[in-house]
Amino acid sequence: MASRVKRVMAEEASRGSAGGIGSQVLPFAPMSAGYGKVAVLLGGRSAEREVSLKSGNAVLNALKSSGVDAHAFDPSEYELAELKEFDRVFIALHGRFGEDGTIQGALELMGIPYTGSGVLASALAMDKWRTKLVWQAAGVPTPRYALLTSRTNFEQVVEELGLPLMVKPASEGSSIGMSKVMQAADLQPAYELAAQHDRLVIAEQFIAGEEYTAAILGDVALPLIRLETPHTFYDYEAKYVANTTRYLCPCGLAPERERGFQALALRAFELLGCQGWGRADFMLDASGTPYFLELNTSPGMTDHSLVPMAARQAGLSFEQLVLRVLENAHVG
Repeated sequence: MASRVKRVMAEEASRGSAGGIGSQVLPFAPMSAGYGKVAVLLGGRSAEREVSLKSGNAVLNALKSSGVDAHAFDPSEYELAELKEFDRVFIALHGRFGEDGTIQGALELMGIPYTGSGVLASALAMDKWRTKLVWQAAGVPTPRYALLTSRTNFEQVVEELGLPLMVKPASEGSSIGMSKVMQAADLQPAYELAAQHDRLVIAEQFIAGEEYTAAILGDVALPLIRLETPHTFYDYEAKYVANTTRYLCPCGLAPERERGFQALALRAFELLGCQGWGRADFMLDASGTPYFLELNTSPGMTDHSLVPMAARQAGLSFEQLVLRVLENAHVG
């Protein structure tokens, strides 16, 4: 596995992905007057509504402070047809109905430019199982897994994957419905918890090691962030509530190694057809092998969020980051 991963990383660097990697990004000249009337989609109906409200309001304030004619728009409170009065849309929705291709499809039909990935890439990245299928086919390393149902032989899953295991809904974010299973007897209850959030549930090999995230802006991989938490894993509380989570940026890796992982993160992003911006999360095991966990196409923008941290390390303020994302709004 390690030699194959190194080969993929070297291929990515040599084919030019590394040209979009570094601790600094190109200077950015805001053109706020050229964006027209902007809707910031926030809230929504998903289990991540509260996080989305925080992200959306942070984005809204940043746009307004930059002189953009920006307005909050909660799809759970307004008809989508009312978006026709806007020139662009900044999607700050998280989870279902905002990050899974549905809102992107509606905006495509209305011909309104929007931020982030398109319909197919959004739907694909939201589905952790199908994301894994694409990555496995292309040689991007990802933990071994099994799909769980009520008829699953849970003992056999433990025999095949070992312990610990991560059990998660395939199409939820923010660690909602996720559990770390330490004992075989806990696997079925963990499945039942995850199944409350999604019909498709994954049991995934736990990778012991360091956790990293790679923020992507356009075709640039921003500086990596290493995450450290005293929690059993990087759960909802560690992400949005706790003050004990540590975020290390610079991440501490040697520059050449960091560039290699950034190249692989860009590859993972491109394979799913993603565009605009996103965030790839991966683990690094004791041997130094990376294992990609998921690709987030509408990352958080709260005071605990990772993309703003990486952007700041690359020389972009929060306001500049938001404008850069908005600048890449598209249809099609």
